[in-house]
Amino acid sequence: MKQQKEIAYQLDLFTEGEKEAILHSESCEAGSGAAAGKGQQVTTAQKQTRALTDDLMRIICSKDNLRRAYKQVKRNDGSSGIDGITIKEFKEWYPSHETELIESLMQGTYRPEAVRGVEIDKPGGGKRLLGIPTVKDRFIQQAIHQVMNDIYDDGFSDSSYGFREGRNAHQALRKASEYVQDGNTIVIDIDLEKFFDKVNHDRLMYQLSQRIGDKTLLRLIRQYLQSGIMLGGLISQRVEGTPQGSPLSPLLSNIVLDELDRELKKRGHKFCRYADDCNIYVRTKIAGERVMESISRFIEEKLKLKVNRSKSKVCPVWETKFLGYRLLSEGILVISPQNLKRFKDKIRQITHRNRGRGLPQIIGELNNLLRGWLNYFRYASMKKELERLDGWIRRRIRSIRLKQCKRTYTIVKFLKKSGIDKKQSWLVALSGKGWWRLSDTPQLHQAMNVNWFDKQGLFNLSLNYLKLKN
Repeated sequence: MKQQKEIAYQLDLFTEGEKEAILHSESCEAGSGAAAGKGQQVTTAQKQTRALTDDLMRIICSKDNLRRAYKQVKRNDGSSGIDGITIKEFKEWYPSHETELIESLMQGTYRPEAVRGVEIDKPGGGKRLLGIPTVKDRFIQQAIHQVMNDIYDDGFSDSSYGFREGRNAHQALRKASEYVQDGNTIVIDIDLEKFFDKVNHDRLMYQLSQRIGDKTLLRLIRQYLQSGIMLGGLISQRVEGTPQGSPLSPLLSNIVLDELDRELKKRGHKFCRYADDCNIYVRTKIAGERVMESISRFIEEKLKLKVNRSKSKVCPVWETKFLGYRLLSEGILVISPQNLKRFKDKIRQITHRNRGRGLPQIIGELNNLLRGWLNYFRYASMKKELERLDGWIRRRIRSIRLKQCKRTYTIVKFLKKSGIDKKQSWLVALSGKGWWRLSDTPQLHQAMNVNWFDKQGLFNLSLNYLKLKN
């Protein structure tokens, strides 16, 4: 740990210019006497940096670093890889195999397992392929990530917000809002086509070799990049991409896209990037189209990535979304219609009347969803929308509660117990209306009012939204 901090400290001794030169030394050419002198300075700085990272595997395999890595993997939980070993089973296996594992890592003889492929639905349609490493490989990758992150993170752009400690999506949204308030109401919304699947291994390894001098570590990282993926019982070899689902993948993606950040900064653009979601803000449509063309060319020719032309666009900020939000012309944040629709679809799944769940279980599942969703979207201006959502959720629960009564007499008994007089209770029970129509009658609103839902423990979106605002 001491040497790890020493490396991070010494890297800070280089100026920003030297750090940039180290990462991009391939573009530096010796020309005049002054330029040649600068080229010599870059070479020296590069050698010094790589010398500091010649022995990273020893730091990665240190007791302290491995202990922190295990705690993080355990905290993240997750399912097992292709070997079927769970985190609990790995905990029992590790003490008797620790020395053997560390020796294989230090000597460069360790071979990663293939990852387990899992396809999940993408919000916009289609499938996203995730790769789930074994617990052992997640543990090793987390140990690598912790050391490498200390070397790279301080040099990343202030406009990069994804997968970085102390940075989050809300900060990116606030900065985007500031840009729009300053009059940059046209956004270049760049969509990288299957970014995590398209990263060029050779180019990434070259970038890493400019900062990392430990060849054993570099070989191990390449092995992780090229480890096979098991899907449908068959293992296929990876020739490009960084598998989503591994602890190392987020850092590697930021290293790849840091070059884009530097290019945007060099050109003086106002932008926010969260992982592969990058928005650039300008004042006019003409400027936006010019930037879109030149940056797309840079991404495809220099970074060897693919821009999805059909999904990328230049438009007013309110016509697109960023991290689930939509920006209005004054910089005000609101929820994107697409996200609101997905949210309501999830509520429908939980509150489907044929699920056969008890009301306490349904409310418990709902509360988990509502709390997490509101916590993320708390910066959106949406008071009226939340009031409508609360009313709609209560109506869906009323329908469930009515159906659970099943028989006419049980409905009457429930309503009378809830304070509805006998005549009105029978009118409802004998009306012949369906559960959804009955749930909106005055009698049901009185029997299951807001206080009734509070007693059931239902999370109130609009009330908690106001608390967060205050």
